[in-house]
Amino acid sequence: MTVWDDLVGQQRVSDQLAAAARDADALVTAAAVGAPPPAASKMTHAWLFTGPPGAGRNQAARAFAAALQCVSPDRALGGSPGCGFCDGCHTALIGTHADVSTIAAVGAMILVRDMRDTVRKSFTAPANGRWQVILVEDAERLNESSANAVLKAVEEPAPRTVWLLCAPSVEDVLPTIRSRCRHLNLSTPSVDAVADLLVRREGIEPDVAAAVARATQGHVDRARRLATDPAARERRAAVLKLPLRVEDIGNALKAAQELVDAAAEDAKQLAEQMDTKETDELKAALGAVQGGRLPRGTAGVVKELEDMQKRRRTRTQRDSLDVALTDLTSFYRDVLALQLGSRVAIANADAEDTLERLARGNSPESTLRRIEAIAACRDALDRNVTPLLAVEAMTMALRAG
Repeated sequence: MTVWDDLVGQQRVSDQLAAAARDADALVTAAAVGAPPPAASKMTHAWLFTGPPGAGRNQAARAFAAALQCVSPDRALGGSPGCGFCDGCHTALIGTHADVSTIAAVGAMILVRDMRDTVRKSFTAPANGRWQVILVEDAERLNESSANAVLKAVEEPAPRTVWLLCAPSVEDVLPTIRSRCRHLNLSTPSVDAVADLLVRREGIEPDVAAAVARATQGHVDRARRLATDPAARERRAAVLKLPLRVEDIGNALKAAQELVDAAAEDAKQLAEQMDTKETDELKAALGAVQGGRLPRGTAGVVKELEDMQKRRRTRTQRDSLDVALTDLTSFYRDVLALQLGSRVAIANADAEDTLERLARGNSPESTLRRIEAIAACRDALDRNVTPLLAVEAMTMALRAG
């Protein structure tokens, strides 16, 4: 196994990154012995990974980070960096490498205070790795101040610092930043490729793997969670029943409340797992005594962590809602495909009876209006509209058609 094995359906991107990692390794090796750098290197100091949700932007960036830190002895014998097993690869992949810093949006935006220490670190030499790697998972969420901080660091990078930015499209990143990056665009992997990954890596039964890969339309992370988490399957089943529950105002409003409550409960469960661990680790690092009492002057640090966790819970709830809205959009697209007699494979085959019922009872025009109502709800959530208000407006529109 290598670091590239989990990049599903991205052979072209894997090949380009592997070539750059080989040249990056040659650059570090030449510098260590005082030799001139190799000519025509494919390595550069800043990369922009784009592609639709589920394509594996973050996975590709992290695999590249691991390859850059690879210390496998096989490299000296002509092997390619990125073995997947050495200490450099392993720690980079699991997020504990000292010279791989990851920035992700905790709330709606990445604030400049979230970037300040990382930008400062980007100007320093690697502590014990081969490169100083800065991975920004949600570059589209950089606000004006944090984007300007990144721009300054990308304009004048340290010799062995690499910036890896991930965003849905190049238009989501400041032109001044993207013009200084090498761009790699990932495509949505095929349903068969995702199903194969689930069978190989997760031990999922082939029939189940094929069903969840088809239901998520090639979204690797969502397919994995749907295959391994019974609660996720239950939430999706509830979402697919919603179109039959919005026939009157009362039920439409009730369905909206249940959808928001389910997202809040999902966010709460995820938060409880992460928050407790983070808080305990911070208190231990600050030297908390038995009983949890903190040393004087450290309460502000704990309060800062609690504020971050609150922002993350809010975003997690909105992300959970967005997954539900994506499932709902997929459902109505299937309805539209049936209405138009399309030969496109149905994504939600497990709800085929409901799909056919709605296809017979409505027009293609009304189905399109419902898809537009879901898109409007997602847009409202992106603009920080109160979730319940946004979802209620959507369910009322679904009822009206």
